[in-house]
Parts: sequence; C-alpha cells; structure tokens
Amino acid sequence: MHIAIAGNIGSGKTTLTKMLVKRYGWTPRYEPVEVNPYLADFYEDMNRWSFNLQVYFLNKRFRDIVEISKSKDTVIQDRTIFEDARIFAPNLHEQGYMSDRDFQNYSDLFDLMMSLVALPDLLIYIRSTIPNLIAQISKRGRDYEQSIRIDYLTGLNNRYEEWVEKYPGKMLIVDGDKLKFESNPKDFQSITEQIDSLLYGLF
Repeated sequence: MHIAIAGNIGSGKTTLTKMLVKRYGWTPRYEPVEVNPYLADFYEDMNRWSFNLQVYFLNKRFRDIVEISKSKDTVIQDRTIFEDARIFAPNLHEQGYMSDRDFQNYSDLFDLMMSLVALPDLLIYIRSTIPNLIAQISKRGRDYEQSIRIDYLTGLNNRYEEWVEKYPGKMLIVDGDKLKFESNPKDFQSITEQIDSLLYGLF
C-alpha cells in the first residue's frame, strides 16, 4: 500500500509522516532535503537553478515510486511526484523562473513517467495558510529557507488548491492551521481515525 503526504513548504509533512510511521509501523520514504546539491543554489538564484532542481526532484521521486510499487510493505511517502510537476514546476514557470523551453522539456518527461505509475492508495494533503507556513519555516531554522519569498509561497499555495480540487484519487485534507497534531494528541487521533476509515472502513 502507498500512502503519500502532500503540502506546501513548512506545512508539517515530515512531522506527520514520522508520527504515522510510529503509529502504524509503516515504512517511510522521506524527502531528501539535506543532500540535494541544488537547493541552496536555487534559493540564491531561482532563474539559474530551477530546471536543475526540478529534474533532480523528479528523478528521485520517480525512483521512489518504482521501488514503492515493488514493495510488499505499506509505504508512506513524504511529498509526491505530482507536487513537483503540478505545483512547483508550473509555479516556477509562471513566475518567470523557468523558461518555456525548459518547462516543456520537464513536462514531457513527467508525462512519460506518469504513464508508468499509479496514484497512491491515499493522499493526505496538509492545508496551511501563508502566516502558518512562515511561522513553521522560521521555527525550524533552515538557513537556505530564510530567503524564501512570500509571493513564491503564495503561488505554491494557489497551485496546491487548484491541484487538490481536481485530484482524482482518494484523499484526506488536514487543516494544518487548526489541527496541531504535533503537540495535541486529540488532533492527531482525529487524523488517524479518518485514515482508518478511508483505508480500512472503520468508523
């Protein structure tokens, strides 16, 4: 089984993934943030490094999906390949950080990959407002994230909402502003009860 966590930068994807791994014993697939050779450069010069960054993510995420499809374990993935192609790359293109040529090349590659993979059994989307995202990003204190522009985060949030509205698979939306699952056990229980209902038919 394949469970995937989606959400904007700072929404709490990794935190929720870790908590669900502990709760259910699922096998985690975390986003390889710290070892990405393009991320710091990207935040310094988005025009120069956007295509490189997105191809790097696409490669890693596609490899994960192929391995997940072969696994007999229930795997929970921290961020999805769909976010790279439907949110981050289009947002960069729309804001002028990725050229038409690069975006078309990237999109063609994604479409080819998607012809070979299936949707997750459950997508968990953490919806958060910009003030909440900024507070979370500031709290975790990653140096390369402190220069993220508010208009960039806003563009991503808008893309997420457009994508979620049309997403064809099974999905659970978590209100990241109201449900403080990291610090409030009742909020976390509320999420797991919904997961149980969607995956196992429990009420």
